[in-house]
Amino acid sequence: MIASDAVTTRHYCTAFATIVRKEISRFTRIWLQTVLPPAITMSLYFIIFGHLIGPRIGRMHGFEYMQYIAPGIIMMSVITNSYSNVVSSLFGAKFQRHIEEILVAPIPDILIVIGFVAGGVARGLIVGAVVTVVALCFTDIHISSFSITLSVVFLTATLFSLAGFINALTARKFDDISIVPTFILTPLTYLGGVFYSIDLLPHFWQQASRVNPIFYMVNAFRFGMLGVSDIKIGVAFSVICLMITALFTVCMVLMHRGVGLRS
Repeated sequence: MIASDAVTTRHYCTAFATIVRKEISRFTRIWLQTVLPPAITMSLYFIIFGHLIGPRIGRMHGFEYMQYIAPGIIMMSVITNSYSNVVSSLFGAKFQRHIEEILVAPIPDILIVIGFVAGGVARGLIVGAVVTVVALCFTDIHISSFSITLSVVFLTATLFSLAGFINALTARKFDDISIVPTFILTPLTYLGGVFYSIDLLPHFWQQASRVNPIFYMVNAFRFGMLGVSDIKIGVAFSVICLMITALFTVCMVLMHRGVGLRS
């Protein structure tokens, strides 16, 4: 029995490592399309908002405007890339029918979910690191807390990888995987405090911003890098962890029911 359990565990580890390796090689093989474009796009944000608009806005929470928006821009790249990696990979597997090879293999659903999510997290972290290097070309960044910074970026990448997994499962055509980023993800990102502090907003919009989950991620990451935030860091971590738990539960339920896979 012990030997059988050991063999099963080894098989599971091999299956999980294979999925993760496949996901990472998928986006690193075409890095000119997956890693380089975000760096160029974020450079434009620094040039336009930092150099052109920043001097007219002045300092914010004691920091130059360029320094203040840098964490938000880095987090924005992590969010979009971790999400897009999973949704495009899983939906592509569904569309090309090779997802069936994974489904018929003796692999638990949880390993399939975590494997795809790990690929999204890897891309989010790599792109985030590249954008951080780009940010250093425009402004000085002094990390206030490495533990908070790394934990927030990891949790955020995990959260949006799970969201991308759900989108890919429920999508029936290519248009369906662009609806969420266009009409939900992008507006929430821009309204999540990336380029401003909610202290500048009227009272009603300050309260409305607290409904936006990205607001908590951006501010938690900004606290880790600069030591300032519009909310308490404990509240931000609670919201992020609660959302990860909820999305992971949804992923497992959808996988168990075979939504978008066996229909």
